[in-house]
Amino acid sequence: MRRATGFSLAILAGLGCFALAAAAQDSPSTLELTARLTPTAARPEPVRQFTFYILTKSYVEITKDVEAGDALPPRDQFIDGLTVSKQLKVWLKAHEILDLTKPDLDTLLTPDDIMDVPEFLLAYQHTNSGGVTHGIPEPKYKESDKTLHPEKYEKEKQAYLDALKKFIIANRMTISGVELEMEAINPQRKWALLESNRKNRVQRMAPEAAQVKYLVTKVDTDLEGHAVIRGLAPGNYWISSLNLDANAGDARARWDVPVTIQPGQNIHIELTNLNATDTLAASAP
Repeated sequence: MRRATGFSLAILAGLGCFALAAAAQDSPSTLELTARLTPTAARPEPVRQFTFYILTKSYVEITKDVEAGDALPPRDQFIDGLTVSKQLKVWLKAHEILDLTKPDLDTLLTPDDIMDVPEFLLAYQHTNSGGVTHGIPEPKYKESDKTLHPEKYEKEKQAYLDALKKFIIANRMTISGVELEMEAINPQRKWALLESNRKNRVQRMAPEAAQVKYLVTKVDTDLEGHAVIRGLAPGNYWISSLNLDANAGDARARWDVPVTIQPGQNIHIELTNLNATDTLAASAP
């Protein structure tokens, strides 16, 4: 009888432990956070009345996903879409450059490049026109001969181009300055606009994706930079400011801090300059 009673008590104790373990697994947790920033040459200040978002995925990774879905065109495809000559497109594809206004452009250009690419030839002619360059050949053909005397036109034009190429070979320094004539057709301007527009789209779409797909809850800090979130289920989360800057004095910061919540756990996270993903000094007014 005593053995049976002892066995029953053991079973009850085991069931009790199992029940406690099960309750712990289902027990919600509390996440407490405090946000403080340290301005330049100053003491830490609370990040007051700022909204933090609790996400199930890193905001950095969410942003990367949005960027991947809005990729810039491949370089060659971008070049194919430019309104420039075929010769310049070929040259651009063969060189790791899009900015034709770079001061060292002349170091990349050969006499053949000048003669073969219409935009480079025109820029070279403008740079060295008006008596600026002594001894440069002058064209003798007339545009009116192109229709009236086509053979004469082609002969004199080719003679001019041959003489000009010889001059360039002998006077390479005269290539210097052609970049000043390339601004109107510079591909870098169009590429920079594509990058800027894409950046603006990502900045707009990433916070929306974060809140629609991955938001668990959000919370505002009080005047001491303190906030509490109760009832969080166990799991992996990220404390994020999305794409918003928190401010304290002249300091600005963004956070994307991972945190793992265990069953029934109360955890406190300090958000500071040290674990911010981006920390900057605020611009002077």
